[in-house]
Amino acid sequence: MQSGDTHVEGSLDVPPFLKDAPSSVEFNKLRKRLLRNVRQAIDDFAMVTPGERWLVALSGGKDSYGLLAVLMDLKWRGLLPVELLACNLDQGQPNFPKHILPDYLKSLGVPHRIEYQDTYSVVTDKLPESSTYCSLCSRLRRGHLYRIAREEGCSALVLGHHREDILETFFMNLFHGGRLAAMPAKLLNDEGDVMVLRPLSYCAEADLARFADAMRFPIIPCDLCGSQDGLQRNAMKAMLADIEARMPGRKDTMIRALTHVRPSHLLDRNLFDFATLSARKPE
Repeated sequence: MQSGDTHVEGSLDVPPFLKDAPSSVEFNKLRKRLLRNVRQAIDDFAMVTPGERWLVALSGGKDSYGLLAVLMDLKWRGLLPVELLACNLDQGQPNFPKHILPDYLKSLGVPHRIEYQDTYSVVTDKLPESSTYCSLCSRLRRGHLYRIAREEGCSALVLGHHREDILETFFMNLFHGGRLAAMPAKLLNDEGDVMVLRPLSYCAEADLARFADAMRFPIIPCDLCGSQDGLQRNAMKAMLADIEARMPGRKDTMIRALTHVRPSHLLDRNLFDFATLSARKPE
């Protein structure tokens, strides 16, 4: 927290979980920007059906904490007519601090479920020690979260992927996968019974980092297992950071581009019927 920030004590214009947040103009602008971006994504992709229940995946990182806080803020404002259930999947990583998330959620009065599944042992058994565990670990985690969503009567699994996650995935697919694909803001799982939602799709990672610092979230590091995202994603992150530094605002432009696709100006014959395209004959 920056020096000189004051705090809101018992204010009526903020929800209880923001009572110790900075009251500075800068923080209020940041909070409003995150709220605006999330509301825009929710509206653009028709995420909300009133009365449904959402399972909000909480890892203990800045992004999932920010996701939960913004959703709670919208709900407090009467703008999110769904029930929220926070869920952390303890995957058995060495030295995982089991008390942090349940203590934090209890202090806020947030309904939650803590699930223990030792996927870490499964991953380390299947992959060599020098490998990056993140991809397999993520797939195993997603399967358990789908199961928990069904058990809890949740129609949606809500994830904390942000703007940079989506852009990095797009360029990884472009450079290494030979396809144009990113992370969708809304996706139906293969079984067709759980919707995957990413309300932070328009939110900048830097905004979420500043929000997490200001809110003093009890961050759990993502390197407990000794593995990090692979070199490809790190290279995409560095490339995007360089582009943004040279040409500020390009990340927002790229995200907008993903919402304005022109199939007739690409080369995918499955999306546009080039075979029947012909010029009008002169009369």
